[in-house]
Amino acid sequence: MLGLLRPAPAEMSDWVQNEGGRMRLVALPPDAAGHIRAGLQIEPKPGWITYWREPGNNGIPPQITIAPQSGVTLDAISYPVPKHISSGKVEDIGYETPVTLPLSLTASKAGPVVLDATAFIGICKDICIPFQAQLSLKFGAAAQSRPQEEMILQSAAARLPEAPSADFEVVAHAMSSDLKQLSLKVTLPEAGNGTPEIIVTGPSGYAFTKQMNVGRNGRAYSADIAIGKLPKNYDIKGKQWGVLIVDGARAMETTLVFD
Repeated sequence: MLGLLRPAPAEMSDWVQNEGGRMRLVALPPDAAGHIRAGLQIEPKPGWITYWREPGNNGIPPQITIAPQSGVTLDAISYPVPKHISSGKVEDIGYETPVTLPLSLTASKAGPVVLDATAFIGICKDICIPFQAQLSLKFGAAAQSRPQEEMILQSAAARLPEAPSADFEVVAHAMSSDLKQLSLKVTLPEAGNGTPEIIVTGPSGYAFTKQMNVGRNGRAYSADIAIGKLPKNYDIKGKQWGVLIVDGARAMETTLVFD
């Protein structure tokens, strides 16, 4: 479904809907340096899901394109902690409840800004439906109070995984010579007996979640992650992979470097 919208008078575009849900753009005016805090709000209907940056077996990762005439560049997309959804042989990584993806933007010119963006996501139930929308908004005076937009963006930021710290970090990692197994040693934030959820992201389009040989002693946790099929003749030397670890109410994301 493709929605064509005129610029909205506030820093929220109109909702664009399709069979599985709806989405809109929310933003705050540029600050003195031209930085814009924004977010793509996605609300799947009950029973539907949308996807994380590495979606799993069959999903579509979110894509956002800013029209060049907007004079705005997209610097980064951030992703709240997703859910690993397993159904038979199908494994998805995404969101089954409303989610806002924080966006970091920069305006290259002073004065009024009209932001035109194209958002493309996958939204799935029994089938997956590509969902594309044209979203547009214009900014008012920067000094005005915008409590609703602020609340939406602050809530989205609070759902992001934290950076590694002394009480929650990967302390060691090693890949087997045949690239079939990634060994991790982790410090978890609290002692316990549960198994944290781990999502390892390798080359673009690859995510791995199966844990083997797990062990937990208080806050010390170890596991081997089964690495499935990789690109042909893949050389891991010098590569950087990502890992997201969810333990109870906390989640941490970091980068693994392979020398």
